[in-house]
Amino acid sequence: MKILLANPRGFCAGVDRAIEIVERALSKHGKPVYVRNEVVHNKFVVNDLIAKGAVFVKEIDEVPDNQVVIFSAHGVSQLVRKQAKNINSTIYDATCPLVTKVHKEVVRKQKQHNQVILIGHKGHPEVEGTLGQSSAGDRVLLVETIKDIDQLNVDGDLSYTTQTTLSVDDTQDIVDKLKHKFPNIQAPKKDDICYATQNRQDAVKTLMQSSELLLVLGSSNSSNSNRLREIADKMAIPAYLIDGADEIDPAWLDGVNTIGVTAGASAPEVLVQAVIDYLYDHGATEVQEVSGAQENVHFPVPEELRQ
Repeated sequence: MKILLANPRGFCAGVDRAIEIVERALSKHGKPVYVRNEVVHNKFVVNDLIAKGAVFVKEIDEVPDNQVVIFSAHGVSQLVRKQAKNINSTIYDATCPLVTKVHKEVVRKQKQHNQVILIGHKGHPEVEGTLGQSSAGDRVLLVETIKDIDQLNVDGDLSYTTQTTLSVDDTQDIVDKLKHKFPNIQAPKKDDICYATQNRQDAVKTLMQSSELLLVLGSSNSSNSNRLREIADKMAIPAYLIDGADEIDPAWLDGVNTIGVTAGASAPEVLVQAVIDYLYDHGATEVQEVSGAQENVHFPVPEELRQ
């Protein structure tokens, strides 16, 4: 049995930065530090940070006054920012810079009196944060599927933006439908789906040309990890999203000669290595790294945490 490893896989620059912000804040201020929402969508990472002294909360009102508050990599609404300031907290913003770019785009377009349409998944923290950039009375309209476009009844100047962790192919279908219905709709200056999401999806498409099974390391609430599993699903190749090697069912491996392995942008490499060890214990005889896009992106932490 042969293991094919996707490249690139695992942590992206935004996730690296978010985790480093929490760890540096703990080092600087001591524990606890409060993080609104999971800093990244991965159980292993979250549990590791809890062990180090991070406290994860759903809402700012769960945080005592005068504490350290960190916003997750997915970004937050303007209301959440205001709430954090009102409790006199020390605030560190771990929002991925590529999400911040989308937020700025929404604000800019609304100042130009555009009706902004956001392509994304309802209820996802990144989408909630982006919808929450709207100024009073200027609602951002959410589109999840092509069918949602049929319900849109808008006129005037339109522009669209997208969640950063969507399926590249599915999003293109929605964009094409939007452009067909609204020929003058404005696109973002630069594609909003982030480089890491795109690269990991491309790597899985390459992997699937030679694999009979795909294992994706990632948590069930991780958008970009789910999109990786769906690529194999659409090709009618069995695929499983797992948090770790302990979730592998040996029956999945029956009769399989080539297994593809990848990791979502918030899953650490240690989990990939544990899966490789498991597969070696269950009949794998070699590992082959499949080449893909080279990534050298780095996002620095806030200046006040660099000492």
